[in-house]
Formats: sequence, structure tokens, C-alpha cells
Amino acid sequence: MRPYESYVYAYPHKTAYRPLDPRPRLKEVWAGERPGALYVHIPFCEMRCGFCNLFTRTGAPDELVTAYLDALERQAEQAREALQETGFTTAAFGGGTPTYLGAGELTRLFDLTERTMGVDLARIPLSVETSPATATPDRLSVLAGRGTSRISIGVQSFVPEEARSAVRPQKRAEVDAALDAIRASGVPVLNIDLIYGIDGQTPRSWLYSLDTALGWRPEELYLYPLYVRPLTGLGKQGRAWDDQRLELYRTGRDHLLAAGYEQVSMRMFRLPGASTGDADYCCQTDGMMGLGCGARSYTSTLHYSFDYAVGARHVRSIIDEYVAQTDFTTANVGFTLSPGERRRRHLIQSLLRAEGMSRSLYAGRFGTDVLDDFPLATAFAGWLTITDTTITLTPEGLAYSDAIGPALFSPQVRALMDGYEAC
Repeated sequence: MRPYESYVYAYPHKTAYRPLDPRPRLKEVWAGERPGALYVHIPFCEMRCGFCNLFTRTGAPDELVTAYLDALERQAEQAREALQETGFTTAAFGGGTPTYLGAGELTRLFDLTERTMGVDLARIPLSVETSPATATPDRLSVLAGRGTSRISIGVQSFVPEEARSAVRPQKRAEVDAALDAIRASGVPVLNIDLIYGIDGQTPRSWLYSLDTALGWRPEELYLYPLYVRPLTGLGKQGRAWDDQRLELYRTGRDHLLAAGYEQVSMRMFRLPGASTGDADYCCQTDGMMGLGCGARSYTSTLHYSFDYAVGARHVRSIIDEYVAQTDFTTANVGFTLSPGERRRRHLIQSLLRAEGMSRSLYAGRFGTDVLDDFPLATAFAGWLTITDTTITLTPEGLAYSDAIGPALFSPQVRALMDGYEAC
């Protein structure tokens, strides 16, 4: 089994979504559901990295940003009307790069989100993504002043040649200044994203990036393997690349564990005791309300979003349609989860974390034992530790998370993803 099939950040992936017919009204979708998480998507960046497959565009003029915030407010107002409760326990602003917005636009984003959704973002964990070029003191002052509890910054590499190789042009002085400014802002949790598997990267240069990041003693670090996908600007590579990435992963994992970090998943490492305080949110059982095109929403039975694309021309077209939209009362594109798919999602969302899955939580929710529903012991022999209470991945199993996750996808989801036409 190859170790790098795909990154499973959600199940099912948006490429399994299809137009819904009929289009259900959001009031029906959310009847009896607990939203839990609030996510707001800002689809703008100052540049597009060579590895990026996110829903984002570059070079957005001021008038488009204003029109997007106008549409976001319209959507939020109608989404709020569809919810029977707004008991959000965690929130995030992602993208794109939310701090592409200027300080005044960020203030408006906070204001409209809190006012329309009936949530005090300073009273729940709030994570915001940023970039070296946009983590400026004036923007960070807004984030800190409005109660942001976590800032995540994509550095990817502290080696200039590697950053250029990943089509991530950035000046080292700008990166250092951004990290200094984040620390000075007083936001309690700093996360730094790094990438391994970049062309020309070696164990020595990888350790240099890790040690440089550790100089800021971030509460969290995410180590991402470089993936090459259609339309991202980087060419395909072969089997030797898998071996390189796996070697670098193990090097990074061992280095961070030796530095006192704990492993939360294949990608996430955290200082013991550091937390954004989102323990009240459970991604297996709670829903999420997503605002903005590029955001996905999910309940226990329906996942939905707007149209999805990666190519610049199609992304721009979808954004243009979004800013002109006035009716946000229905779910238009999505995937309805059968009872079997709900079980499968719960398993995937649990097993890929270092703490593993609780067999009692699964049994309490579905009335069956997970080992009766899925042949895990035979499918992943040697990669699991099974007890009466939990099922966890071994250290080597965690290293193969990007193979184990996709292997658990249902035939239906696989067929839909395979049939998706990338654009």
C-alpha cells in the first residue's frame, strides 16, 4: 500500500458532492440539528502557491472584496433564520487567507458574523488563518482585540530555495517579522504549517526548518506532505518521492517528540497543555455551519456546499455568482449520508487521530460494535492496537494515515470522486 493516496480532512470529499434534486430548504436540513462549529470562508490570497488546491483566487480588487462581504452578510442572515439554535462551541475563519482583508474589512467580518449569527466570538475558541505577507500588526490587532484564540500561519519552509521550488515566493525577513508580530499580539496559540517532500529538500534542510520554527515555540505544528494534484502548477512524481516523504515524516515526527511535543494525528503536533479550548465540539457527532462560497456545511445526514473548483477561471466564475446571489435558503450541491456512510464517517474521523476511536461511543451512537461493521483487524493487520475500549493506529499506522483513510471510503464515494471532472 502506498503511503500517500490523499489527505483526508473530511468525509466525504467535496468531489463526491452532486447537485441536489430537489433542493432542500435549510430550515428542513437543520431541523433538530446542533450546529456546533461555525466556519467562514474568505476565498482570497495575495498569491497562489504551487501546491495549493484550495478554493481561492488572487488579485481580488477592493470592490470585489466589499461585494463578497455583502453577500456573506446576506447568506449569514438567511442561515441564522434556518437554525433552531446557535449553540456554537468553536469557530474558524479560513480560506484562502482571511487576513487578505484589511483591518477595517476584518472588523466588518467580525461584526457581521457576530451580529447575524448571534455568537460572541470572544467567548468561544476562534482560529484564523494568515500568511507571512498579511500577518501585519494592524490586522493582528483586530484579531487579538476580538478574542482570537489561535492563529495558523503557512510558512511551509524556512529555506528560500525550497519555498521557491514549491512556488511559494517569500522573503525570510517577512516570515520572521510575521511570526514576531503574531507572538507580540498576545494571541495564545500559534500554529506553524510546514511541508515536507519539496523538490531538493533533504533531512538536513528539513531539520533546519523544524528547528527554526521551534525558535518561536509554537503551541502547534502541522507537518504536511507535499501533494501534487491536477491544476496546482506542479508536475507528477514517482515512487521514489513516496520514500522521500516517508523518511522526512519520520524524521520530523521523532524530532518533535524529542522536543516535548505530543502527536495528535499524522499531521498535528501540540505542546502538552496547549489547547484552543474546543473540547466541547465533537466532529463525529456535531454539525457545522459554513458561510461563504468554498465553505461546506454538514449535519448528521447531509453535507452541502457551493460548486467546487480549483482552476482559476472556474473559481472566479463561482465567486462572481456568489456575490450576485440573493437567495441562500436552500442547499444546492451536496451528499446525503446513509446510515452506513454515517458509520463510516465516524470511523474515519476517529481512527485517524492518535487517540483513536472509542468503541463505546460508536456503539452508543449506532447500536453495533465497529469491528462487526468493518473488517479492520484483517484489513489493517499490524497497524492497529485493539483493546476492549479503543482502536488506535500504531506509530507506523499513523504514518500510513493517508492510505488507511482513503481505503475506508465506500465504493459509492469512490465512484463519485472518480467521476468528478476537475475544473
